[in-house]
Order: sequence, then structure tokens, then C-alpha cells
Amino acid sequence: MARARLTDMTDIDISEGTTATDITGKDGRSRTSAMLSKVPEVTVYFWGIKVLCTTVGETAADFLNTNLNYGLTKTSYVMSALLLLVLVAQFRVRRYVPALYWLAVVLISVVGTLVSDNLTDNLNVPLTTTTPVFAVLLAITFAAWYLVEGTLSIHSVRTIRREVFYWLAILFTFALGTSAGDLVAERLNVGYLPSVGLFAAVIALIAGAHYLLRLDAVLSFWLAYIVTRPLGASVGDYLSSDRSEGGLGLGTTGTSALFLTLILGLVIYLSVSGRDRERDVRL
Repeated sequence: MARARLTDMTDIDISEGTTATDITGKDGRSRTSAMLSKVPEVTVYFWGIKVLCTTVGETAADFLNTNLNYGLTKTSYVMSALLLLVLVAQFRVRRYVPALYWLAVVLISVVGTLVSDNLTDNLNVPLTTTTPVFAVLLAITFAAWYLVEGTLSIHSVRTIRREVFYWLAILFTFALGTSAGDLVAERLNVGYLPSVGLFAAVIALIAGAHYLLRLDAVLSFWLAYIVTRPLGASVGDYLSSDRSEGGLGLGTTGTSALFLTLILGLVIYLSVSGRDRERDVRL
């Protein structure tokens, strides 16, 4: 029996005479399925762009709402419509396309922020309520996803139904992260910069548990994904807020422009280099 390895999987067995579509790993991925994966490889580029997107989600929402005087409600309608259009395009493609995927992440980051802000600012729902509510909604999404599909691995996102679960989970992680970040930094008066250190330390603990204690890879991924949202929100608030509020005073315009430029540069690089695409099985 021959052996093969995918770049981000454990060993898989391939019997002689097996066709490409029969090659499967422990999470049920086939060679054909891996080539049609709708998400990028989880690399340092993935986490870097993810944090940049979460920061933009915080600052861009504030920029559109306040600086351009769109207002929270109008901004929510416009950004939600844009997100729906991009998600339609994302669902129609057959494989991971860096520019389209990360545009969807940026927009869903903005919308997730707006969902939280609408509840707290327009409906006066306290952060102590929105944070656990979003946590419950995210838990329900994960439970339904696992019950229906039998896996929460992002590398299994190769059908419309799994992609619906995936993007719904992403939306709730951003909404939860926004509420949790504001709760810690503002309601609990921890402050923006200390909040950055706090959430970074939590992510470090998750990484340590994964690499040293062999915490399940899928669980580790989603825990880190959730916590990077309040990390990015805290970074955005710290950079954009006035010095009198404990920030650096760069403003939402400067912070959004800086981080969008960094995202654009990284996405162009990945589109050309293919460094974050899943590799084919090599026998």
C-alpha cells in the first residue's frame, strides 16, 4: 500500500488502483474535493489577513457611519446588500478565489460589526446581553453544521450547504467578537491597548494548547478564529480613537486606508503566488 500526504492533513492511505476521486483523508476530503476547496490554506497569510479584515470591519463601519454621515441604519442596508452580492458570486465559483473570498470576509466583518452596533446603539441592548446571545447563536450554528454534515472542518467546504454553514458561522464570529471586544475594552474599562494584549494572550494559549497539548485542530482553529475578531476590533479602536480616549488618534479614515492597502497587497501576492491554495496529493 502506498502512502501520501496532504500539506495540512495527517497521513492518508491509498490502495493501488485507486482513482483520484477515491482518495480520501480522515475528514472525508477527496483529491478532487481538495482541488475544489472554497477556502484558503490556513497559513500565516490567512491569519494575517484575517486580523487585518477584522480591524477594517471595526474602522470602516465607523467611517461610513460617522465620517460620511450615512448613519447606522443606512450603512447597514448598503453594506448588507454589497455582502449579499459578493456572497452570490462566492457561491457560484467552483474553487477558492483569493480576491473574491477576502472581499467577502472584509464585508462580512463590516456587517458583523454593524449588527452588533445596531443592537447596542439603536435598540439599546446592553453588551452584557448581545455577547452571550451571539455566543449562543454561534454555538447553535456549529451544532447544526456538525449534526447535518458530521464535520466542522473548513477544508470540507465544497458544497453549497456547507458553505452556507461556513459563512453563517463567520458572521456570528464577527458579531460576537465585536460585542466581546467592546464589552472588555469599554464596558469593563480595560482599555483598548490592554485589550489587545489580553486577546493576543488568549490566542497564544490556544496555539500552545494545540501544538503542545494536541488540542483538536478544528476546535483550535475555530477558537482562534473567534478570538481574532475582538483582537482586531481592539486594534482598530486603539489606532483610530483619539488620544484622549486612550488611542493613537489615526482616525477611522487613516486606519481603514492603511489596513485595506495591506490586505490588497497580500491578496495580490497570494493570487499570483498561490501560496495559500491547497496542494494536490502527490503519490
